[in-house]
This record gives sequence, C-alpha cells and structure tokens, in this order.
Amino acid sequence: MKIVVLKFGGTSVGSIERIKNVVKIIHSYHKKKYKLIVVSSAMSGVTNDLIKKSKKISNNFSPEEYDVLLSSGEQVSCSLIAARLNHIGLKSRSWLSWQIPILTKGLHKNAKIISIYKNRIIKYLKEGGIPVIAGFQGVNLNNRVTTIGRGGSDSSAIMLAKFFGAKRCIIYTDVEGVYTTDPNKLKNAKKIKVISYEEMLEMASLGAKVMQPISIQDARLNRINIEVKSSFKKKTGTLITKRKNILSSKIIAGISSTQNDAKVTLVGVKDKPGVAAMIFKPLSKNLVNVDMVVQNISANGKETDLTFTIKTEDLGKTKKIINANKNIKFRKILLKKDVSKVSIIGVGMISTPGVTFRMFQALAKKNINIQVISTSEIKISVLIDKRNTKKALVALHNEFKLED
Repeated sequence: MKIVVLKFGGTSVGSIERIKNVVKIIHSYHKKKYKLIVVSSAMSGVTNDLIKKSKKISNNFSPEEYDVLLSSGEQVSCSLIAARLNHIGLKSRSWLSWQIPILTKGLHKNAKIISIYKNRIIKYLKEGGIPVIAGFQGVNLNNRVTTIGRGGSDSSAIMLAKFFGAKRCIIYTDVEGVYTTDPNKLKNAKKIKVISYEEMLEMASLGAKVMQPISIQDARLNRINIEVKSSFKKKTGTLITKRKNILSSKIIAGISSTQNDAKVTLVGVKDKPGVAAMIFKPLSKNLVNVDMVVQNISANGKETDLTFTIKTEDLGKTKKIINANKNIKFRKILLKKDVSKVSIIGVGMISTPGVTFRMFQALAKKNINIQVISTSEIKISVLIDKRNTKKALVALHNEFKLED
C-alpha cells in the first residue's frame, strides 16, 4: 500500500472554513489513489483555553486528569474532519489513541510513543477508509490517556509514518516551509527547498517555530522524511531529510536570532575545582535554562570571570539564587538585558574553512560588537546587542548569499 501521512496543525483546523479547506487537501491526495492516514491537532487556541480552565479549577491539577482534559481538543477537530469527509462522499472516521491503540511510556504531559497497533487501521485502509487520528495523545500500560508534550501532534504523525511504512509524511501548517531566516524580520528571507535533520534541529532549538526540536529528533532517529507545507497556499514546501540526500553548494542553510535573552557575568569568581558546577546546579534545580557559557581565567590562575546567558524572564530569579549561594565567592555580578543570540547553521561549514572569519568580519564591517561566542560542528552563535539584530541578519544573509 502507498500510505501517506497528512498532519494538520492547529491553525490549519482553526475554524469550520479552514476544516473544509483541509478536507479539500485530503481529497486531492485521495484522487491520486494514496491510502491516507490523517493526523490532526486541536483547533488553534483550544489547548491554551483548556490549560487556563485547569488552572482555574486547581493549582494542583493532577497530571492524569490534565492529560484527559488536554487530549479532548484533538477529539473535536478529528470528528469535524471525518464528518466533513463523509459529507463529500468519502469513507472516514475519527480514531482516538486508545481505540488503535497508540502505546506510550513516561510521565504524563510528556510521554513517548513506543508502539502502535496496526491491525485495525490497516483493515480500515483496505476497506477504503480514511482514518483521522488524534495527534498529541496516547495511552499507557495503566490504560490512562497520556499526552506527548509540545509538538506532540507532529511526533504522532512521524511515529505513524514509521510504524506504517508511509511513503511520505507531510506536515501542513500556516507557513510555506522553512526559511533562511525569519521572514517577519527580513523580507529577503528565502524558502529552503531541502534541509538536513541536523540543520533543522539546530534551527528549531534556536527559535524557528515551524516544528518543535523533539519532533525533528524523532524524524531523524527514525529516518522519516518530512515535508513542511502551507495549508493555505498551493506551493511546494521544505523537505527535511538526511544529509546525503541533499545536493547543495550552500555552506550555510539558515540564520536564527533570539528576542528574549539576558547575559549574566560573575566577576572575580574564586577559581577552584567544581566551581562551575556549584554555580549551575542550583540554577538547574530551579528550572533556569543556561545557554551560552564563557569562562576567562585570570593571569594568576586564582580568579575567573564567568559569563552565561539565560532567558530574560529568569533574570530576577537567577540573581537571587546566585546571591544566596554560599558555595561560591565573587566580587560582583553584572546583569544585562536586551541582548540577542544570532546563529548561522549549516552542515557545509564542517568541510569549509574560513566560515568563522567570514561571520566575524561581516559583523565587524557593520560595527556590531560580539559579546559571547559559542560553536558546534554545524553552528556558530554570537551574542550581540538586541538593537543590532536586524543589521546582523542582513549582513550575514548577504555574506553567505542566502538570497540567491
């Protein structure tokens, strides 16, 4: 069987008119004789509304009931899609996780799919049916409904593609694909036709909102090709695939930037073994996510200046935690808001010398000062003043000819 998995995000099913449009898309694939498995998110805004309701009911809402509550959003959208497919003469029905079943393990709110029973869906496909499956949910070994966390519906689609050996897995959303940088920040941003899992994972981790990092990682681990397309425009999207499938001369695939970073510098930290762990352990316990880290050792080797970045909303909490930490000694703490992390991403830099120099030179020509630097195999990130973000994006976009 030629199986295609079609997943529709919350904005794609955000209203009755949009659901009717989604059904037209599904019908177009049906005409091509594909066997279709449809996965749907909840209608846009529904999940957030359910979360608000849970908070009004209790500040100690049980995780088990939280998952039952949040999973109800997908039930509504799937029922509406299946009903509309029946309305136009196609055989369809909605499927909830426990009806298949889709088995998960792990904690409530953040479970992982471990197995999908295929027999009922295969039988339904052979009968000419179009199953519309609720994303974002599963059922655990205790027969309780679970949810799969942020990006959960994408993960559901990817795992369904894996277990059913689908030819294609297409994620329909409100954007036309993955762009070289945020098109809302730079008009010259260009849609990327093909991007590797690794590049997409870095871009998603750095703020690209097309897909959540966990979903990209699921696709990468299971070698599932993903097409990202708009449900509102009939245009080709972006293919996310393994490196060896990409024939491109581009060194850099894309550029990302952040909007809500802050910088913390501890000046004159008494240097001793384990001091970094002593600083970061209480931050970790208090759910403060530390990103870029730079340490400078003094000439006498007795002191160090330690700089790291966090989210701006964690700045006050971080200051309190550090000042209350009796295990470390330092001369002063410097806090700076309004900074932005700008990153270039590309597997091409692995085999291309001079990329770092070109990045730094392009920023220097625009008098953009670099405060912190971090690198990985396929990424270089710099911390700059937030007011220079757009200027940096333009400079780097031009330097690496991403508009071509």
